[in-house]
Amino acid sequence: MQTPTNLFKQALHHKQAQIGLWMGLGNAVTTDICAGAGFDWLVIDGEHGPNDLTTLLAQLQTVAAYPNSHPVVRIPHHDPALIKQVLDLGATTLLVPMVDTAEQAAAIVQASRYPQDDGQGGIRGMAGTRASRWGRYPNYGKEANAQVCVLVQAETREALKNLDAIAATPGVDGVFIGPADLSASMGHIGNQTHPDVQAAIVDAIARIRQAGKAPGILMGDETLARQYLALGALFVAVGVDSMILSRQTSALVAKYKEGLGAAAPASTKGQVY
Repeated sequence: MQTPTNLFKQALHHKQAQIGLWMGLGNAVTTDICAGAGFDWLVIDGEHGPNDLTTLLAQLQTVAAYPNSHPVVRIPHHDPALIKQVLDLGATTLLVPMVDTAEQAAAIVQASRYPQDDGQGGIRGMAGTRASRWGRYPNYGKEANAQVCVLVQAETREALKNLDAIAATPGVDGVFIGPADLSASMGHIGNQTHPDVQAAIVDAIARIRQAGKAPGILMGDETLARQYLALGALFVAVGVDSMILSRQTSALVAKYKEGLGAAAPASTKGQVY
């Protein structure tokens, strides 16, 4: 059996836009619901979501039943041991936060690659894991490097300063702009629509595309999400599971309590993290 092709990575390389959803609830049931919606990619959030290796595995297994939706695992930090563990669980696409330099990006790529005879490999340790279907993909060790997709997050002033070098790093498939942390880093915390933040995002998308890599972003505001797609962003998450639940439950209770004297809850429209 041949190691399966990472169709999400393939789509990015072919410049095909991918519409995604952020999943931070850490629950296989809500993951099952979201995976059935038809998104091209789904982030299983291990940075801010209440996830550990066991819950990540359960959600990867859940999404596997929906072959048209690709799971992207966001890990909480750059630790090579954690990268190895998540890949061994069967993840084929990693999203790594707070990458500020090309050196950090290169180290992440190395941690996600097996050593190869041509010297172009990395430092990932060998093991008979779920990723190789317990050895049922006999050439997994030689084929996995080509299928692992590495996405790094640029979400600080420092990352923007080094963005060209980060995007040019061999093995980096895409650069994800984190609008919430970027706005905070730029002194506009909670204000992702500030003109300076928006100008930085537009510039970053252009620079990432210029480097031949895929730009990505999370944006719950439809107008901005469509603008980023028009500018060339290739993997765009357009909502967050917890925000959808919060917004819809608040709207439902407000509809029935209207006129009963209860104040309507505050809106969460367009919020991201």
